[in-house]
Order: sequence, then C-alpha cells, then structure tokens
Amino acid sequence: MIESILIKAIDIVFEDAVKNGDIYIENGKIIDIGPSLNYSAEKEINGKGLTALPGVIDPHVHFREPGAEWKETIYSGSKAAVSGGVTSFFDMPNTKPSCITEKTIQQKKEIASASSLINYNFFIGATHTNLEELNKTENIPGIKIFMGSSTGNLLVDDMESLTSIFSTGSRLIAIHSEDEPTIKKNEERTDLPDNVFAHNMIRTPEAAVKCTNKATQLALKHNRRLHICHVTTKDEVDILRNLRTGLPDEKKYLITGEVSPQHIFLHLPDIYDNLGTFGQINPPLRHVDHCLGLWEGLKDSTLSFIGTDHAPHTVDEKRKPYGEAPSGMPGVETSLPLLLNQVAKGNCSLHDISNWMSGNQARLYNIQSKGFLKVGYDADIVLVDTKTKKIISNEKVISKCGWTAFDGTECTGWPVATLVNGQVVFREGDFFEDIKGKEIQILDF
Repeated sequence: MIESILIKAIDIVFEDAVKNGDIYIENGKIIDIGPSLNYSAEKEINGKGLTALPGVIDPHVHFREPGAEWKETIYSGSKAAVSGGVTSFFDMPNTKPSCITEKTIQQKKEIASASSLINYNFFIGATHTNLEELNKTENIPGIKIFMGSSTGNLLVDDMESLTSIFSTGSRLIAIHSEDEPTIKKNEERTDLPDNVFAHNMIRTPEAAVKCTNKATQLALKHNRRLHICHVTTKDEVDILRNLRTGLPDEKKYLITGEVSPQHIFLHLPDIYDNLGTFGQINPPLRHVDHCLGLWEGLKDSTLSFIGTDHAPHTVDEKRKPYGEAPSGMPGVETSLPLLLNQVAKGNCSLHDISNWMSGNQARLYNIQSKGFLKVGYDADIVLVDTKTKKIISNEKVISKCGWTAFDGTECTGWPVATLVNGQVVFREGDFFEDIKGKEIQILDF
C-alpha cells in the first residue's frame, strides 16, 4: 500500500475554478492542494496535460450480486466502473434474494468489502410489509420503491402501502416512476406490434408522468425527501421545474431527479431500428424531443445529476425476441467519456461534469468527505485527458455483459487513471486490485 502520492502540474477542477497545481495525498486523504508543492511522497504522478476531477459517484447501478452473477458481480461491476472514472456506487435492491432487510443489506456490504475495487453502499427495497426494516437499517442512501414493475418482484403501487412508507420516518425515498395500472392497461391494447416497438406503447410517457405526479404529491403532503430515478420525459422535467419554482427556499431540494446518459443520448426510432431489444430498458428510451428536454433540465439544474442505471444482461439474453428479452443496458464505464465528449463539443463545462457526476450526489445524499477536491476529503480522483479521442466498442467493455449500446461512438475525453481512497486502482488500462473500496458513510436527513 502506497501511503503518500504527489500529483504534479495537473489542471484541478474546483467548485469555482479550474487551476493548475499539485495535489498531495496521504493515508487516503487530500492533505494539500496548491502550486509547486514540496512534499517527499512515496509515489509521484506527472499530471501535465491531464485534468483532475472528483471521482464519479454513480448513485444507481445493478451489479446483480447475489443471484445473477453470470450477468455481473460486485467485483466485475466495480472493475468496469473504475475504468470509467467511477470511485463510488449505490447498488439497487432487486437482487435474488431481494435486499429488503437489515440482514440482506449487511450481506451485500460484506460481499463488497471483500471484492469491490471502489466505495459502495446499498439501497433497501420497499415491500408491502417491511416498514420497520426500512427505517431501522443504518447507513444506507435511502429506500427504493418500484412504483412500476421492473426486473425483480419489488412492486409497491397501492396507495395504502405508499402512504405508510411516505408518512413514517425521514429517510430519503428514491422511486422507479412508472404507473403500474397504466402499464397493465396498455398491455391489453390490440394494436401492439410484435416487436420491441411495443415497449414504448406499453410503458408510455403518460405512465411515467402520472406516477411522478403521484409521488411528488405524497412527498409534499408528508414533507418527505423524494428522489425520482432515471427521469425520461420532458413533462416530468416541467413538473420538477415548476415545483422548484413554487417551493420555499428550505424545501427547494425536497424533491430531486436524476437522468441517465442513455435517456439523453439515445432515442427512438433509431435505437430500436439499430439495436432491437438491446435498446430495451425500463423506463424506455423516448423520442428526441424528450432527450432535448432532459438535457435542458440537467443544464438548468432542474435535474440534479447523472445516474447510469447500469443494468447488464448477457448478449444471449438480449438477443431474445421482445417479450422474452430482459430490459436493461450497461453504462457504468461509458458515462464519463460520453459527458466529457459534450465538454469537447462546447455543450457543457468541466464544472458541469463535476457537479453532475460527483458534487451534487454528495450534497443531495449527504455523503461524507466525497464529491469534491478539497483538503481533508477522501482522495477519490479521476485523471482525464480531455483531448484524447477513442471509440467506445463492445470489444473493450470490461463489464461481464460484454456489450454497450454506444458501440462505435467516438468520444473526446477519457479517463487515464482513477484513485480510490488515495490509491491508484486503474491506470492506462491496468488494474491494481490489492486495495478494496470502503463503505460510504451517509448522514441521515
């Protein structure tokens, strides 16, 4: 274990500026930042020509362990993540068994402590009967409610159960927002095509909007912190924007939302024409007007941050016809290059990337000592080359699933090295796996 590292002559993305300087790290913490630092370190990294960003915090992944390890494991998912500059993740509860008790949370944390290359924590899943477990389980990012059916069997959509959850306790609630009755009604339509294009006719924008309206009203009624996962429609952005405008300052961030790169950068009909069921996810990809609305919502801070909803399935599984193929796609290793590419195009700034992929997650989930390049904070850092051009390809995917919906996409801006708790875990294609990640510490609301 290297206890001290000095990164020299690197462009550093702070909260308010980008400045060239040095970063000195000792025992996993950022000890000093400034020009021409003079420390005797065990390891020195020449950062000339590179940019230091806070390590990416991905608050929405499905690493499939336990129960579906052939798709992904916490180890393989964390390895894919760190290659993409991700240093921390929150994993979702729809594993097998479902992560719905204090005991199952602890079991997943034990797996991660032995195998994850990056920092970790886990959502607890809501059911109709586990209210006590939801509120007694310590140090978790929040409660996940699947208000619409997705992978697994954690659907909670009746008003009695939802009211009990929203009205009891103070822990953050994150939701999968699709209205189940609307989905069921749409499944009975007689005009559905016999292919993947039926997916959006079943899981319509209206289903998402109806559910988001219901959830926001519950949150307002019970003064409960609510987070909308993977927002997919411009209409939901309008709902959140109007709420933000109408709420008093102390409640501006009572209700927040995230967006995934795939919902911004992939759209119908192209995605289904080109990829078929490989483009099938829940909630679905939408038409380009929704993509533009999501991007605008991210840029004006109506949507708070990026969450990949990394949901890998094998190639053989995704090749199945619609109705048999599972929903979901990988994304944890491509999110940062995709967003850095937007910086290269002049569509956003490095400060935007820092906020959308690290800082706002730390703020809104009350994560301790992460999300920013500050003295005293954990040394979770990604070094990127903002000029390098590479093409995303299936052949280079680290995830066990072995494919990406962005195959063939050229991106300008790529991770070169990733430090987790002050240790180099990934550098220029090589992995250093002696040191494991740590449990992320979260302050309850």
